[in-house]
Amino acid sequence: MKTTTKITVRAYELDSYNHVNNANYLHYLEHARMDFMNQIGFDFNKCTELGYSLYTTHIDIQYKVSAFLNDELTITSEMTKLGAVSGTVHQEITKADGTLCTVADVTWASVKNGRPSKLPEELLACLKK
Repeated sequence: MKTTTKITVRAYELDSYNHVNNANYLHYLEHARMDFMNQIGFDFNKCTELGYSLYTTHIDIQYKVSAFLNDELTITSEMTKLGAVSGTVHQEITKADGTLCTVADVTWASVKNGRPSKLPEELLACLKK
């Protein structure tokens, strides 16, 4: 399932070149992944209550075009890989005119008690949508 999240660039996210600082794209992606989880019905609170954590283990990010103050950005998120204890979410950030700003593949792992652990089936089912 592919989801979308909208963000408007704020002044404090700009660097000295007056475009979005590269580190802020990671914030945008994180925000969109949490929104993705909500949209697919993944109960993140239940996940943590059961003692599981989802850790980002790798980010492959390509910066294509800069975003600027007040740009309206759309972030698409889609699970492209799902294993027993890990997965990859493909994300793209585009401007309102369709210009591609950033492409990222974010790999995560499920951990319980400090060890990689398979998520309970009820949580895993949401990620399979």
